[in-house]
Amino acid sequence: MNSGINANDPTVVAAFRAALAHQGMIALAFFLLVALVWGSAKAWLPAGTSSTTSSTPGKDGQPSPGRPVEPAGQQLLRLGFGILWLFDGLLQAQPAMAVGLPSKVIEPTAASSPGWVQHLVNWAGTGWSYHPIQAASAAVWIQVGIGIWLLVAPSGWWSRAAGLASVGWGLVVWVFGESFGGIFAPGLTWLFGAPGAALFYCVAGALIALPDAAWRTPRLGRAILAGMGAFLAGMAVLQAWPGRGFWQGAAHGGPGTLARMTHSMAQTSQPPSIAAVINAFTSFDVAHGFAVNLVVVAALALIGVAFLTAWRPVLLPAVVALGVLCLADWVLVQDMGIFGGLGTDPNSMIPVMLVTVGGYLALTRVPAPVAEPAAEPAAGGAPGPGASPAPAPALTGGAARGRWPERLRPTALHRSVAAATVGSIASVGALGVVLLGAVPMAAAQANPNAAPILAQSLAGSVAPMNFPAKGFQLTDQRGHSVTLASLRGKVVLLTFLDPVCTSDCPLIAQEFRAAGQILGPAARHVELVAVAANPVFYQLSYTQAFTRQEGMDQVPNWLFLTGPVDQLRQVWKNYAIAAEVEPAGSMVGHTEVAYVIDRAGHVREEFEDDPGPGTVSTKASFAVLLANAARQYLGRS
Repeated sequence: MNSGINANDPTVVAAFRAALAHQGMIALAFFLLVALVWGSAKAWLPAGTSSTTSSTPGKDGQPSPGRPVEPAGQQLLRLGFGILWLFDGLLQAQPAMAVGLPSKVIEPTAASSPGWVQHLVNWAGTGWSYHPIQAASAAVWIQVGIGIWLLVAPSGWWSRAAGLASVGWGLVVWVFGESFGGIFAPGLTWLFGAPGAALFYCVAGALIALPDAAWRTPRLGRAILAGMGAFLAGMAVLQAWPGRGFWQGAAHGGPGTLARMTHSMAQTSQPPSIAAVINAFTSFDVAHGFAVNLVVVAALALIGVAFLTAWRPVLLPAVVALGVLCLADWVLVQDMGIFGGLGTDPNSMIPVMLVTVGGYLALTRVPAPVAEPAAEPAAGGAPGPGASPAPAPALTGGAARGRWPERLRPTALHRSVAAATVGSIASVGALGVVLLGAVPMAAAQANPNAAPILAQSLAGSVAPMNFPAKGFQLTDQRGHSVTLASLRGKVVLLTFLDPVCTSDCPLIAQEFRAAGQILGPAARHVELVAVAANPVFYQLSYTQAFTRQEGMDQVPNWLFLTGPVDQLRQVWKNYAIAAEVEPAGSMVGHTEVAYVIDRAGHVREEFEDDPGPGTVSTKASFAVLLANAARQYLGRS
């Protein structure tokens, strides 16, 4: 999944920023469109038809009768994780994310996990490295969209749907981005973020998605705290387990497990004052490793037991103690998780505290039941004459009422849209932002061909041209005479290869082969042509051997041309190719360039085809670049 390209490559960074700006305009336009439709529906609502629903606030901004108040614990989770998702999306927009995330975050995270985990993570990471712009920008909008959705949907099925969206994307991040939070890797510890921050996003999303009735009894709060207590107690046992290096501040002449971790975190690019604090803690742990681990183990165990007992007098002190412990770990060990240009989230401590406090509030601040408002029947118990009919269900929690055929009628849809709340309309916009990221990401993952941006970052800007290509007459690998004029009517992809090269030239040949495969049936109108670029080993036997060795003899439109060295030198001169024996005679150096010649025999483009790092993704990207160039001129004369 390592593309081999610098994480801050200016070509990729510029393309990433351009993609974010373009998609940002689309997201804004979608929000405006949704608002325009809503406003139009309200303006054209027939006179005498009410657009208010039970979700409309009453006087003085208070909830109208019958509308339940959002439970404090649920509200904390919704707003807290909404802000976190929004912040994570902004972190994902850092310039180095497009190229750097697979190779510098995802791959190292999976390195210590079992082979099957690495294989699974590599599948997703390869998709990202093949399509860095699409994947990185998609991650931004998915997370920003989920964050907005949670913030604007305080109740009803829109709120529950936002919770489920948080669960879905959180699982994707937990599995592919965090390698299951490292639970299958050695050295698992709560201090380093186990079992993964994204797993707590999933837990919070599932809690938000619960029916309102679940939050109106203390049972949910007890269950949350009991689950957190069992988790913390288990982490205490794991932290105390001997032989894992946490009881020693120093071991084998070097820092222990915890000190080694904090020392590496201090090297991350960050404000010097924070690095100094972490370095000071590292020195303290080296000197007092046993005491540090004893405090951590005891704190986790005691807090876990307090949550498991659910004894009211100790719950608040336990929550406060966990907050202090989480804050210390977040700063001193996890280094806040946001520095270095590749921080994807604030790590696990803030999510842990949000879930814990949410559970505490669910236990101690249970909302009082809200009585349904009494109906006001007319005399005889029936609605009086002239009474307004019940409004159509709006795009709120009431949308679940009524039969689908009735709700899909134009009049019912009109009334439903007009009666929608601002939160519901904003939720529709947020869903659009999520889809703005999810659809391109799914398409990119399904596309086996790498994006050409990787090749463009290596080849530089393509030079557009339009002049007649210099003719030549050479011999192909079959011994047949070939002239450039004989290829008229076809698009020619032309390059220059050393037939005895064992480094770049075989890679370039495979890129040409892959370009032909990408072109599919259109490849019969394209010729893949290489000219020998070696003044010593240029004979027919060498071009034939290279063709067989690289499997190019199976490519029907492949031509590897050679001829007398004086003819080759003239072709090299005509196409600005330097091919000279290197000092000491060990190898030949030559210009690595590709030309696109259209059907009329005109040179239309020139770009460097140096394969650079020669990774799977860059080779695939060069192939796409070549294929796209060929397609561009297939329809032109």
